Amino acid sequence: MRYRERLQAFYARLTPNADLAFLPIGSDLQYLTGIPRDLPTYGATLHPGQWLEGGWFVPGQTPIIALPRMTAEYGGLAIDDAYQLRILGDHESPIALAKTLLRDARLPLKPRIAVSDRAHAETLVQLQALLPHAVFVSASDLLRPLRQIKDAEEIALMQRAGAITEAAFGAVLRQLRLGMTELDVIAEVDYQLRQHGALGPSFTTSLYNSGPNTPLLFGQRERSWRRTIEPPVAVLFDFGAAVDGMCYDYGRTVAFGAPSAEFERIYHTVMEAQQAGIQALRAGAHSAEAVDRAARDVIEAAGYGALFRHRLGHGIGLDVHEPPFLTAGDDTPLASGMLFTIEPSIMQPHDFSARVEDVVVAAPGGGQPLTQGFQSLSVVE
Repeated sequence: MRYRERLQAFYARLTPNADLAFLPIGSDLQYLTGIPRDLPTYGATLHPGQWLEGGWFVPGQTPIIALPRMTAEYGGLAIDDAYQLRILGDHESPIALAKTLLRDARLPLKPRIAVSDRAHAETLVQLQALLPHAVFVSASDLLRPLRQIKDAEEIALMQRAGAITEAAFGAVLRQLRLGMTELDVIAEVDYQLRQHGALGPSFTTSLYNSGPNTPLLFGQRERSWRRTIEPPVAVLFDFGAAVDGMCYDYGRTVAFGAPSAEFERIYHTVMEAQQAGIQALRAGAHSAEAVDRAARDVIEAAGYGALFRHRLGHGIGLDVHEPPFLTAGDDTPLASGMLFTIEPSIMQPHDFSARVEDVVVAAPGGGQPLTQGFQSLSVVE
Protein backbone atom coordinates (compact mmCIF):
# COMPACT_ATOMS: atom_id res chain seq x y z
CA MET A 1 0.00 0.00 0.00
CA ARG A 2 1.14 3.55 -0.69
CA TYR A 3 1.04 4.73 2.91
CA ARG A 4 3.55 7.54 2.41
CA GLU A 5 1.42 9.04 -0.37
CA ARG A 6 -1.70 8.65 1.74
CA LEU A 7 -0.07 10.45 4.65
CA GLN A 8 1.02 13.30 2.40
CA ALA A 9 -2.50 13.63 1.00
CA PHE A 10 -3.90 13.64 4.54
CA TYR A 11 -1.46 16.35 5.66
CA ALA A 12 -2.48 18.47 2.68
CA ARG A 13 -6.06 18.35 3.97
CA LEU A 14 -5.12 18.57 7.65
CA THR A 15 -2.82 21.62 7.55
CA PRO A 16 -5.50 24.25 6.71
CA ASN A 17 -7.93 22.75 9.23
CA ALA A 18 -6.06 21.50 12.29
CA ASP A 19 -2.76 21.66 14.14
CA LEU A 20 -2.81 18.07 15.39
CA ALA A 21 -4.70 14.90 14.54
CA PHE A 22 -5.35 11.89 16.76
CA LEU A 23 -6.47 8.58 15.26
CA PRO A 24 -7.09 5.64 17.60
CA ILE A 25 -6.42 2.11 16.44
CA GLY A 26 -9.12 1.58 13.85
CA SER A 27 -9.88 1.89 10.16
CA ASP A 28 -8.73 5.52 9.82
CA LEU A 29 -5.33 4.71 11.32
CA GLN A 30 -5.03 1.52 9.28
CA TYR A 31 -5.77 3.45 6.10
CA LEU A 32 -2.95 5.91 6.80
CA THR A 33 -0.33 3.60 8.28
CA GLY A 34 -1.28 -0.05 7.76
CA ILE A 35 -1.40 -0.65 11.52
CA PRO A 36 -4.10 -3.33 11.82
CA ARG A 37 -6.91 -3.70 14.30
CA ASP A 38 -8.12 -6.95 15.83
CA LEU A 39 -11.60 -8.45 15.90
CA PRO A 40 -13.81 -6.56 18.36
CA THR A 41 -15.03 -7.97 21.64
CA TYR A 42 -18.51 -7.65 23.09
CA GLY A 43 -17.26 -6.10 26.33
CA ALA A 44 -14.50 -3.52 26.54
CA THR A 45 -11.00 -4.78 27.35
CA LEU A 46 -9.32 -1.71 28.82
CA HIS A 47 -5.65 -0.98 29.46
CA PRO A 48 -4.32 1.90 31.58
CA GLY A 49 -4.05 5.00 29.42
CA GLN A 50 -5.87 3.44 26.50
CA TRP A 51 -7.45 6.81 25.71
CA LEU A 52 -4.16 7.97 24.13
CA GLU A 53 -3.58 4.74 22.19
CA GLY A 54 -3.19 5.47 18.49
CA GLY A 55 -1.47 7.80 16.05
CA TRP A 56 -0.59 11.43 16.75
CA PHE A 57 -0.01 13.47 13.60
CA VAL A 58 1.46 16.98 13.36
CA PRO A 59 2.21 18.47 9.92
CA GLY A 60 5.96 18.61 9.38
CA GLN A 61 6.76 16.14 12.17
CA THR A 62 7.31 12.39 12.27
CA PRO A 63 4.03 10.68 13.31
CA ILE A 64 3.99 9.17 16.78
CA ILE A 65 2.31 5.87 17.65
CA ALA A 66 1.49 5.79 21.38
CA LEU A 67 0.59 2.42 22.89
CA PRO A 68 -0.04 1.07 26.38
CA ARG A 69 2.45 -1.65 27.25
CA MET A 70 -0.12 -4.47 26.93
CA THR A 71 -1.18 -3.37 23.46
CA ALA A 72 2.44 -3.07 22.38
CA GLU A 73 3.32 -6.54 23.63
CA TYR A 74 0.16 -8.54 22.95
CA GLY A 75 -1.32 -6.69 20.00
CA GLY A 76 0.97 -8.21 17.40
CA LEU A 77 1.63 -4.76 15.97
CA ALA A 78 4.65 -4.27 13.73
CA ILE A 79 5.33 -0.53 13.82
CA ASP A 80 7.21 0.74 10.78
CA ASP A 81 10.37 2.74 11.46
CA ALA A 82 8.71 5.65 9.63
CA TYR A 83 6.92 6.32 12.94
CA GLN A 84 8.09 7.10 16.46
CA LEU A 85 6.87 4.54 18.98
CA ARG A 86 6.05 5.68 22.52
CA ILE A 87 5.09 2.95 25.00
CA LEU A 88 3.19 3.75 28.18
CA GLY A 89 4.25 1.46 31.02
CA ASP A 90 1.63 -0.01 33.33
CA HIS A 91 2.78 2.18 36.21
CA GLU A 92 3.45 5.32 34.20
CA SER A 93 1.14 8.32 33.98
CA PRO A 94 -0.86 8.67 30.75
CA ILE A 95 -1.32 12.35 31.57
CA ALA A 96 2.45 12.84 31.71
CA LEU A 97 2.90 11.12 28.35
CA ALA A 98 0.07 13.17 26.82
CA LYS A 99 1.63 16.38 28.10
CA THR A 100 4.92 15.39 26.46
CA LEU A 101 3.18 14.63 23.16
CA LEU A 102 1.34 17.95 23.21
CA ARG A 103 4.43 19.93 24.21
CA ASP A 104 6.45 18.41 21.37
CA ALA A 105 3.64 19.26 18.93
CA ARG A 106 4.31 22.99 19.57
CA LEU A 107 0.64 23.86 19.46
CA PRO A 108 -0.75 27.41 19.43
CA LEU A 109 -2.70 28.77 22.39
CA LYS A 110 -6.01 27.85 20.78
CA PRO A 111 -5.16 24.63 18.93
CA ARG A 112 -7.41 22.88 16.48
CA ILE A 113 -7.44 19.14 17.19
CA ALA A 114 -8.72 16.72 14.55
CA VAL A 115 -10.02 13.50 16.09
CA SER A 116 -11.29 10.37 14.37
CA ASP A 117 -15.04 9.84 14.66
CA ARG A 118 -14.34 6.46 16.28
CA ALA A 119 -12.26 7.90 19.12
CA HIS A 120 -13.58 7.41 22.65
CA ALA A 121 -15.21 10.28 24.50
CA GLU A 122 -12.57 9.77 27.22
CA THR A 123 -9.92 10.98 24.77
CA LEU A 124 -11.74 14.25 24.18
CA VAL A 125 -12.45 14.72 27.90
CA GLN A 126 -8.77 14.27 28.75
CA LEU A 127 -7.56 16.49 25.90
CA GLN A 128 -10.07 19.19 26.79
CA ALA A 129 -8.73 19.22 30.34
CA LEU A 130 -5.16 19.54 29.07
CA LEU A 131 -6.04 22.04 26.32
CA PRO A 132 -9.00 24.07 27.63
CA HIS A 133 -8.98 26.41 24.61
CA ALA A 134 -8.85 23.65 22.00
CA VAL A 135 -11.37 23.37 19.19
CA PHE A 136 -12.13 19.85 18.02
CA VAL A 137 -12.88 18.88 14.41
CA SER A 138 -13.46 15.57 12.66
CA ALA A 139 -10.37 13.86 11.27
CA SER A 140 -12.65 11.30 9.63
CA ASP A 141 -14.26 14.05 7.54
CA LEU A 142 -10.80 15.03 6.31
CA LEU A 143 -9.96 11.43 5.43
CA ARG A 144 -13.30 10.47 3.91
CA PRO A 145 -12.73 11.87 0.39
CA LEU A 146 -9.46 9.92 0.26
CA ARG A 147 -10.97 6.70 1.55
CA GLN A 148 -13.98 6.78 -0.79
CA ILE A 149 -11.91 6.13 -3.91
CA LYS A 150 -10.24 2.72 -3.74
CA ASP A 151 -6.99 2.13 -5.61
CA ALA A 152 -6.22 -1.01 -7.61
CA GLU A 153 -4.59 -2.73 -4.62
CA GLU A 154 -7.58 -2.10 -2.38
CA ILE A 155 -9.97 -3.39 -5.05
CA ALA A 156 -7.83 -6.50 -5.48
CA LEU A 157 -7.91 -7.10 -1.72
CA MET A 158 -11.67 -6.69 -1.68
CA GLN A 159 -11.94 -9.11 -4.59
CA ARG A 160 -9.91 -11.62 -2.57
CA ALA A 161 -12.21 -11.10 0.39
CA GLY A 162 -15.15 -11.73 -1.92
CA ALA A 163 -13.60 -14.94 -3.25
CA ILE A 164 -13.08 -16.20 0.31
CA THR A 165 -16.63 -15.23 1.25
CA GLU A 166 -18.11 -17.00 -1.75
CA ALA A 167 -15.97 -20.11 -1.27
CA ALA A 168 -17.13 -20.25 2.35
CA PHE A 169 -20.75 -19.97 1.21
CA GLY A 170 -20.28 -22.85 -1.22
CA ALA A 171 -18.90 -24.99 1.60
CA VAL A 172 -21.83 -24.04 3.83
CA LEU A 173 -24.35 -24.97 1.14
CA ARG A 174 -22.93 -28.50 1.09
CA GLN A 175 -23.59 -28.82 4.82
CA LEU A 176 -27.19 -27.57 4.88
CA ARG A 177 -29.83 -30.04 6.03
CA LEU A 178 -33.48 -29.75 7.03
CA GLY A 179 -33.92 -29.42 10.78
CA MET A 180 -30.69 -27.53 11.45
CA THR A 181 -30.94 -24.66 13.88
CA GLU A 182 -30.10 -21.15 12.80
CA LEU A 183 -27.15 -21.29 15.20
CA ASP A 184 -25.87 -24.43 13.42
CA VAL A 185 -25.83 -22.53 10.13
CA ILE A 186 -24.25 -19.36 11.56
CA ALA A 187 -21.54 -21.36 13.31
CA GLU A 188 -20.80 -23.17 10.04
CA VAL A 189 -20.54 -19.86 8.17
CA ASP A 190 -18.08 -18.41 10.68
CA TYR A 191 -16.03 -21.62 10.68
CA GLN A 192 -15.87 -21.77 6.89
CA LEU A 193 -14.83 -18.10 6.64
CA ARG A 194 -11.78 -18.83 8.78
CA GLN A 195 -11.13 -22.15 7.06
CA HIS A 196 -10.93 -20.36 3.73
CA GLY A 197 -8.51 -17.66 4.88
CA ALA A 198 -10.45 -14.86 6.60
CA LEU A 199 -9.46 -13.31 9.91
CA GLY A 200 -13.10 -13.87 10.77
CA PRO A 201 -16.49 -12.38 9.92
CA SER A 202 -16.39 -8.68 9.10
CA PHE A 203 -19.59 -8.24 11.13
CA THR A 204 -21.94 -10.49 13.09
CA THR A 205 -23.15 -13.21 10.71
CA SER A 206 -26.92 -12.99 10.35
CA LEU A 207 -29.79 -15.05 8.97
CA TYR A 208 -33.15 -13.44 8.22
CA ASN A 209 -35.54 -16.37 7.91
CA SER A 210 -39.21 -16.13 7.07
CA GLY A 211 -42.08 -18.19 5.74
CA PRO A 212 -45.75 -18.91 6.40
CA ASN A 213 -44.82 -20.65 9.68
CA THR A 214 -41.61 -18.76 10.46
CA PRO A 215 -41.99 -15.11 11.48
CA LEU A 216 -39.20 -12.74 10.51
CA LEU A 217 -37.24 -11.75 13.63
CA PHE A 218 -34.83 -8.82 13.89
CA GLY A 219 -32.56 -8.13 16.84
CA GLN A 220 -33.58 -11.21 18.84
CA ARG A 221 -30.54 -13.40 18.28
CA GLU A 222 -30.82 -15.53 21.42
CA ARG A 223 -34.37 -16.40 20.42
CA SER A 224 -33.92 -16.81 16.66
CA TRP A 225 -30.67 -18.82 16.88
CA ARG A 226 -32.49 -21.67 18.63
CA ARG A 227 -35.16 -22.07 15.95
CA THR A 228 -34.97 -25.13 13.74
CA ILE A 229 -35.22 -24.48 10.03
CA GLU A 230 -38.19 -26.50 8.80
CA PRO A 231 -39.77 -26.10 5.37
CA PRO A 232 -41.26 -24.10 3.90
CA VAL A 233 -38.96 -21.21 4.75
CA ALA A 234 -36.69 -18.70 3.01
CA VAL A 235 -33.22 -18.48 4.61
CA LEU A 236 -31.55 -15.14 3.93
CA PHE A 237 -27.78 -14.98 4.48
CA ASP A 238 -25.93 -11.77 5.42
CA PHE A 239 -22.21 -12.14 6.16
CA GLY A 240 -18.73 -11.37 4.89
CA ALA A 241 -15.03 -12.03 5.33
CA ALA A 242 -12.48 -9.73 6.97
CA VAL A 243 -9.29 -10.03 4.90
CA ASP A 244 -6.18 -7.83 5.27
CA GLY A 245 -8.27 -5.03 6.73
CA MET A 246 -10.97 -5.07 4.04
CA CYS A 247 -14.55 -5.99 4.95
CA TYR A 248 -16.75 -7.94 2.56
CA ASP A 249 -20.56 -7.96 2.73
CA TYR A 250 -22.50 -10.68 0.94
CA GLY A 251 -26.02 -12.02 0.76
CA ARG A 252 -27.87 -14.92 -0.82
CA THR A 253 -31.27 -16.58 -0.37
CA VAL A 254 -31.79 -20.32 0.10
CA ALA A 255 -35.12 -22.18 0.03
CA PHE A 256 -35.65 -24.88 2.64
CA GLY A 257 -38.27 -26.98 0.93
CA ALA A 258 -39.46 -26.68 -2.66
CA PRO A 259 -40.18 -23.00 -3.40
CA SER A 260 -43.70 -21.93 -4.29
CA ALA A 261 -44.41 -20.00 -7.48
CA GLU A 262 -44.81 -16.81 -5.41
CA PHE A 263 -41.51 -17.37 -3.65
CA GLU A 264 -39.77 -17.81 -7.00
CA ARG A 265 -41.38 -14.62 -8.32
CA ILE A 266 -40.14 -12.68 -5.29
CA TYR A 267 -36.65 -14.13 -5.71
CA HIS A 268 -36.40 -13.30 -9.41
CA THR A 269 -37.71 -9.78 -8.79
CA VAL A 270 -34.91 -9.18 -6.28
CA MET A 271 -32.30 -10.53 -8.68
CA GLU A 272 -33.60 -8.30 -11.50
CA ALA A 273 -33.52 -5.30 -9.18
CA GLN A 274 -29.91 -6.00 -8.31
CA GLN A 275 -28.95 -6.16 -11.98
CA ALA A 276 -30.66 -2.81 -12.56
CA GLY A 277 -28.71 -1.30 -9.67
CA ILE A 278 -25.42 -2.73 -10.91
CA GLN A 279 -25.99 -1.35 -14.40
CA ALA A 280 -26.84 2.08 -12.95
CA LEU A 281 -23.61 2.26 -10.94
CA ARG A 282 -22.06 4.41 -13.67
CA ALA A 283 -19.16 6.60 -12.62
CA GLY A 284 -19.40 10.14 -13.93
CA ALA A 285 -23.02 9.74 -15.02
CA HIS A 286 -25.18 9.04 -11.97
CA SER A 287 -25.54 10.01 -8.33
CA ALA A 288 -25.93 7.61 -5.41
CA GLU A 289 -29.68 8.21 -5.20
CA ALA A 290 -30.14 7.47 -8.91
CA VAL A 291 -28.76 3.96 -8.39
CA ASP A 292 -31.22 3.33 -5.57
CA ARG A 293 -34.06 4.53 -7.79
CA ALA A 294 -33.08 2.24 -10.68
CA ALA A 295 -33.31 -0.88 -8.50
CA ARG A 296 -36.35 0.31 -6.55
CA ASP A 297 -38.31 0.89 -9.78
CA VAL A 298 -38.04 -2.83 -10.59
CA ILE A 299 -39.44 -3.89 -7.23
CA GLU A 300 -42.18 -1.28 -7.30
CA ALA A 301 -43.22 -2.32 -10.83
CA ALA A 302 -43.61 -5.89 -9.58
CA GLY A 303 -45.95 -4.71 -6.80
CA TYR A 304 -43.57 -5.22 -3.86
CA GLY A 305 -42.42 -1.64 -3.35
CA ALA A 306 -43.59 -1.36 0.27
CA LEU A 307 -41.59 -4.49 1.14
CA PHE A 308 -38.25 -3.01 0.03
CA ARG A 309 -37.76 -1.15 3.28
CA HIS A 310 -34.12 -0.03 3.29
CA ARG A 311 -31.54 1.76 1.14
CA LEU A 312 -30.14 -0.14 -1.82
CA GLY A 313 -26.60 -0.17 -0.52
CA HIS A 314 -23.66 1.55 1.11
CA GLY A 315 -20.03 2.34 0.58
CA ILE A 316 -17.66 -0.33 1.86
CA GLY A 317 -13.95 -0.86 2.37
CA LEU A 318 -11.97 -0.89 5.61
CA ASP A 319 -15.36 -0.53 7.33
CA VAL A 320 -18.46 -2.54 6.51
CA HIS A 321 -20.62 0.56 6.15
CA GLU A 322 -19.02 3.71 4.76
CA PRO A 323 -20.47 6.83 3.16
CA PRO A 324 -21.83 7.52 0.65
CA PHE A 325 -25.09 5.56 0.72
CA LEU A 326 -27.23 4.45 -2.19
CA THR A 327 -30.42 6.05 -0.96
CA ALA A 328 -32.86 8.82 -1.73
CA GLY A 329 -31.38 12.18 -0.77
CA ASP A 330 -27.73 11.20 -1.22
CA ASP A 331 -26.68 13.16 -4.30
CA THR A 332 -23.00 12.16 -4.13
CA PRO A 333 -21.66 11.85 -7.70
CA LEU A 334 -20.32 8.40 -8.50
CA ALA A 335 -16.61 8.15 -9.27
CA SER A 336 -14.52 5.30 -10.62
CA GLY A 337 -13.08 3.21 -7.80
CA MET A 338 -15.95 3.68 -5.37
CA LEU A 339 -17.10 0.39 -3.84
CA PHE A 340 -20.74 -0.20 -2.93
CA THR A 341 -22.96 -3.03 -1.87
CA ILE A 342 -25.97 -3.60 -4.11
CA GLU A 343 -28.45 -5.36 -1.83
CA PRO A 344 -32.14 -5.15 -2.74
CA SER A 345 -34.63 -7.21 -0.76
CA ILE A 346 -38.28 -8.03 -0.37
CA MET A 347 -38.96 -8.66 3.32
CA GLN A 348 -42.25 -10.14 4.54
CA PRO A 349 -42.77 -10.63 8.29
CA HIS A 350 -45.03 -13.69 7.87
CA ASP A 351 -44.27 -15.00 4.40
CA PHE A 352 -41.34 -15.68 2.07
CA SER A 353 -38.60 -13.04 1.77
CA ALA A 354 -35.55 -12.74 -0.46
CA ARG A 355 -32.33 -10.75 -0.57
CA VAL A 356 -29.09 -10.67 -2.51
CA GLU A 357 -25.90 -8.69 -1.89
CA ASP A 358 -22.59 -8.23 -3.67
CA VAL A 359 -19.83 -5.62 -3.56
CA VAL A 360 -19.64 -3.72 -6.84
CA VAL A 361 -17.05 -1.28 -8.23
CA ALA A 362 -18.40 1.89 -9.84
CA ALA A 363 -17.12 2.29 -13.40
CA PRO A 364 -18.00 4.49 -16.41
CA GLY A 365 -19.83 1.67 -18.20
CA GLY A 366 -21.72 0.46 -15.15
CA GLY A 367 -20.90 -1.51 -12.02
CA GLN A 368 -18.44 -4.39 -11.92
CA PRO A 369 -19.44 -7.01 -9.32
CA LEU A 370 -16.65 -8.64 -7.33
CA THR A 371 -18.74 -11.76 -6.70
CA GLN A 372 -21.13 -13.31 -9.19
CA GLY A 373 -21.72 -16.91 -8.08
CA PHE A 374 -24.85 -18.64 -6.82
CA GLN A 375 -27.25 -16.56 -8.87
CA SER A 376 -29.89 -19.31 -9.06
CA LEU A 377 -32.06 -20.06 -6.04
CA SER A 378 -30.48 -22.85 -3.99
CA VAL A 379 -32.94 -25.38 -2.57
CA VAL A 380 -32.48 -27.71 0.41
CA GLU A 381 -34.91 -30.63 0.55
